[in-house]
Amino acid sequence: MKTYNHKRIVFITVVFSFSLTYAQSYKTNSIHKKSDFPWPEGKKMGLSLTFDDARLFQVDKGIPLLDKFETGRGWLNEGPNDPAFCDMSQITGMELDGKSFEQIRILIESAKSNGQWLVLAGHEMNEEGFQTSLLSTIEEICQYASDPANGIWIDNLHNIASYVKRKRGEPQFTEVPLYKNPIFPIEQRINDLLSRMTLEEKVGQMNIPTCYSTELGWGLDSDAPYLWDMEDTKEVRDKQLAGCRKWAEGTHNDVLGPGGGFFTLSDRLIYEGPKRQAEIMNELQKIALEKTRLGIPLFQIEEGTHGLMCPGGTIFPEGLAIGASWNKDLVQKIYTVAAKEGKAIGVHGLCTLVIEPNRDPRMGRNEEGYSEDPYMCSQIAGSIVQALQGFDISSSDKLVAFLCHYPGQSQPVSGTERGAMEISERKLREVFLPSFATGIKKYGALGVMATYPAIDGVAVHSSEKILTKILREELNFNGIVVSEGGGLGTIVTERHAATQKEAGVLAIKAGVDVGISIEDAYMGGLIENVYEGKISMKDVDQAVSRLLRLKFQMGLFEHPYVDPEYAERIVNSKEHRELALQAAREGIVLLKNEKKILPLKKDIKTIAVIGPNADAPIDQLGDYFPHHIPQHVVTVIEGIKNKVPAKTNIAYVKGCDVIGHELNEIEKAKNAAKNADIAIVVIGEGGYRTNGEGRDVASLDLTGLQEELLKAVYATGTPTVVVLINGRPLSIRWASDHIPAIIEAWMCGEQGGNAVADVLFGDYNPSGRLPITVPRHSGQFPFYYNHSATKNRARYIDMPATPLYEFGFGLSYTTFEYSNLRILPKEINKEGEVEITLDLINTGTVGGDEVIQLYINDIISSTSRPVKELKGYEKISIEPGEKKTVKFRLLPEDLSLYDRDMNFVVEPGIFQVMVGSSSKDIRLKGEFEVKK
Repeated sequence: MKTYNHKRIVFITVVFSFSLTYAQSYKTNSIHKKSDFPWPEGKKMGLSLTFDDARLFQVDKGIPLLDKFETGRGWLNEGPNDPAFCDMSQITGMELDGKSFEQIRILIESAKSNGQWLVLAGHEMNEEGFQTSLLSTIEEICQYASDPANGIWIDNLHNIASYVKRKRGEPQFTEVPLYKNPIFPIEQRINDLLSRMTLEEKVGQMNIPTCYSTELGWGLDSDAPYLWDMEDTKEVRDKQLAGCRKWAEGTHNDVLGPGGGFFTLSDRLIYEGPKRQAEIMNELQKIALEKTRLGIPLFQIEEGTHGLMCPGGTIFPEGLAIGASWNKDLVQKIYTVAAKEGKAIGVHGLCTLVIEPNRDPRMGRNEEGYSEDPYMCSQIAGSIVQALQGFDISSSDKLVAFLCHYPGQSQPVSGTERGAMEISERKLREVFLPSFATGIKKYGALGVMATYPAIDGVAVHSSEKILTKILREELNFNGIVVSEGGGLGTIVTERHAATQKEAGVLAIKAGVDVGISIEDAYMGGLIENVYEGKISMKDVDQAVSRLLRLKFQMGLFEHPYVDPEYAERIVNSKEHRELALQAAREGIVLLKNEKKILPLKKDIKTIAVIGPNADAPIDQLGDYFPHHIPQHVVTVIEGIKNKVPAKTNIAYVKGCDVIGHELNEIEKAKNAAKNADIAIVVIGEGGYRTNGEGRDVASLDLTGLQEELLKAVYATGTPTVVVLINGRPLSIRWASDHIPAIIEAWMCGEQGGNAVADVLFGDYNPSGRLPITVPRHSGQFPFYYNHSATKNRARYIDMPATPLYEFGFGLSYTTFEYSNLRILPKEINKEGEVEITLDLINTGTVGGDEVIQLYINDIISSTSRPVKELKGYEKISIEPGEKKTVKFRLLPEDLSLYDRDMNFVVEPGIFQVMVGSSSKDIRLKGEFEVKK
């Protein structure tokens, strides 16, 4: 901005969708509705002139320049303004440069007939020139507008805007603070806003509390239990929501300023569906913007583990089912939907995207993860971040991806929740960091959640090495780190600090930016630490600025609201339900099909459907699904009924519970099986009762009476099919030895029953492959395919040391032949790349999808390497008799290892290439050499 002779020249930039007719031909547009706005007596419109080129000589042209009015104009986003409704921060203009008075007069008359406010925008003023408003045109405009008979009020933007705001009952025009002006760079806006904030307001921003924390509704000093331990009534939710309104306004307590946002608000408190969720989000944003001193918008986070976790959100299959699809495009589609649904209701970030390798499935929440393999998890991480964030998080269908749980928690001591991760620096970098490096360094993820456990003896919430040196300095992370729920307390639990207040000092210096629980470490204790000099204002500003940066990047200061009608249309739409069905289908793994018992014929007369998971909708959803589910969940028995003719006799017996021995209908199940042509036994795990956060197990065997039930059904002689509904791999030794057909359906989501039926009856050829090893016994853990060579010698006295089903395994209703492996070049240097091609033929009678898996082995290396490592996979659809050529490319990073000095390098030597249908079923082998 420049000022000359007390007159101000304005730069105006706006984003506004305009009529093509106006922009190109400057002819009247009949589609504009006449405004009812009351102009001053005798006036029918408003007319303003504005220029964005501050040339000294313009002051002497005799044209009254305008007062400063900070708004925006884009040269190709133009149109007149309806004074009754126009956004004062988005006043739009129409091009004045190079136009004759006759061209402009058309615009004036059109605006006058519609009672509009026309802003004519130019660059400079002169007799001629490029990007120049002609002085002759401007003079004629002024003369024409000055004639009272024409009914035109010509004045500067400031004066007309003040009148418009007054007539609309809005506050009088004041200069927009720099941080609210989108014309300025984000860093300038952040610094300006920080300079205006009190310490209490800054600490308020650092708190985005989980909405199951009843301190929100009952007060900071309340001893009320968590929301999940209270009676789930609307009165309870409304009381909590009332507290959220106060939190947004900054009137909740006398400790903090307005909060930074909320975590899981829609899921916990708004059961009425997407439209109401969007309305409440808008209401809270309005409070934050209009009832607080600085008007900082809220940042709303929800869970998105396998779909938007809010009532009505589409519930996709859980982690291992998604991983079992081995389909990167499908993964991207799933999380594109999650982002679209979340943004529609006013959510800005999705959390609990568990990209760390699943290294010990005894830990309950490992069901949220996708695979045991670091490479596969990296590929999935990349797909998730691309889907959620895209290239612009301000887009109407994009939001922030929060990758969890950085840098890992999936291989804890004894396989228990929050158990310490006793892993080396090498293990951390080889196994746990690759997926985060891909999601963050390659695809720009802007959120991570710090993990619960201590790693190498240090609670991660207090580890500067992990949260700053590795995350920000090595991985170039530019987003925010949020704590786990109660995660700041882990610093006290690990006895690095005696109190929450002391823990806050360690956490903020380590790099935790936002607390998601009501913890003193980031509330009153943090404020006291600043006043006492234990935490610097610079540390606070650094954390706050990271959250503010996301709010600016998302455009929340300019576009904080969402459309409730759109939310209602888009969330759980028919298209999204169809994708949930496809995801469930592709995640199903056919583990056994002896004598080709599957697929079943649809004209079968009698079917016995038996088992505790046959008609248990909630139990097939896994964990991190909405707390209220308004949509229909299709169970296995319903899917079967949908598939067969109405005359088919279907006998259903639950048989037993997943856990416990109270229900025993084994005899009833035997009778049903005896009188049936086929018995389908649906067993496994009990949803969130036996899986998920805090649901750890010592054994992976079937629980309760399930195995006894299965044995009894099998003993009847009726052909038996087992369908497994489970979140972790189960050690089903007896079933694997005796049952002729076994389907692994995992936690299969809201359309799981239809997907299972499609596979059972052959309407879908199963294409899932195991993304995790299925052990014989939990005593084998830690147990994964990419072990070191020394484990090849492992032996047990009581059972084989081999897996029950290996990583990558899965059957199909057709067969595939691999041939013609080509590796080029055969020799490369350390910077070289290798192209691997092969041919695939469908040698069966039906079309199907094959997952081609590429493994390598560094035969001689300075440090121990796995016997094989997945380095590529492709899912190929192929018809009977068809041949397709498949290509892979190995890059230097695929061949690199951490040497003895922890340098990530490619070492010279021979690499073995293995291509096959699983980690065990290798069909083709070859090799190449890396030369010095």
